[in-house]
Amino acid sequence: MNIDIISIAKKERSIYDPLYKELTKMISRFAKVDENELFPKDVAKSHTISPEASQQAYTRALEPYLANGFCISLHPAGKLIDSFEFSKLLNDKMSIKFFIGGAYGFEDSFLKKTNAVISLGNLTMSHKIAKVVLLEQIYRGFSILSNHPYHK
Repeated sequence: MNIDIISIAKKERSIYDPLYKELTKMISRFAKVDENELFPKDVAKSHTISPEASQQAYTRALEPYLANGFCISLHPAGKLIDSFEFSKLLNDKMSIKFFIGGAYGFEDSFLKKTNAVISLGNLTMSHKIAKVVLLEQIYRGFSILSNHPYHK
């Protein structure tokens, strides 16, 4: 299985990089994870204009990645699910793409183009923390599906 995590974020080194690497390694027995951080000039410029302009720029940057695979947007107003429900999203898929929007979230039109819209919780968190939570839940989900004791 292939998992892509596509986010609106500046590519920069982070104190979380070792954690991303460790979680990706743990997941590797179940799936290959690729991360794409996008922050084109269009997005940077839109942040100086308005939240709506920013959302439109995010859509333009992310839309090309919607083809192929089961697409899941992470959005604060998305469905709150538990780890068992999350594991069902991973089950029987060849390719899954997770989308993490920018500071202003997604346009409704983008959300409607994805297969599922979920929330990681009611707390606001940075992209870097959201990615850690997502990677941990991906590993937990595969552990649930394979009856590995990690999720207990």
